[in-house]
Amino acid sequence: MNKGIKGYFITGFVIVVPLYISFYVIMVIVNFMDSSIIYALPGALRPDTYLKFRVPGLGLLITVAGIFVVGVIATNFLGKKIVRLGEAALGRIPVFRVIYKSTKQFMETFFSKDSEGFRKVVLVEFPRKGLYSIGFVTSVTKGEVHDLTKESTVNVFLPTTPNPTSGFYFAVSEKDVMPMSMTVEEAFKVIMSGGIIVPQYKPSHTD
Repeated sequence: MNKGIKGYFITGFVIVVPLYISFYVIMVIVNFMDSSIIYALPGALRPDTYLKFRVPGLGLLITVAGIFVVGVIATNFLGKKIVRLGEAALGRIPVFRVIYKSTKQFMETFFSKDSEGFRKVVLVEFPRKGLYSIGFVTSVTKGEVHDLTKESTVNVFLPTTPNPTSGFYFAVSEKDVMPMSMTVEEAFKVIMSGGIIVPQYKPSHTD
């Protein structure tokens, strides 16, 4: 009987906790967008100026709509010219230009259909020989790094657990990189769970 009660509790726990965490994260994002976006608007454009109640998620909707409108404007001739002039002006600000250009280049590479960044999962020996870490090939090493290494290397990003947004960048010799069959999404699940969630694997060959 005790084992049955314990089993029911664990089953419910496994279902409820992920739902709670997901809901909590979404609410944090929504509240942040509501407080930062809406209150950044002029008083005449704030919804609470005319409404006597707060509309949850309105800041997020305004942000999504704003991004869409910017995308529409930036795709026509006049919009492209305005974007170029704006980027030229931002490029004159010493610190901001470095952050902006690096972030934009990363986003363009990440969303490019022709880019291989974050589309190939690999295994590399890190932090020492005999220990292995899952990483993502972002591109083939070029420029000064390629010239100094004098060998065929690839750029690899090794995310940390449980927060995959931080990590390490390495230029790794192609012979030291072990390609994996798991998808990027599956690899992120393994990393974020600390190895608890592991996708099913069927070897392509047997010994």
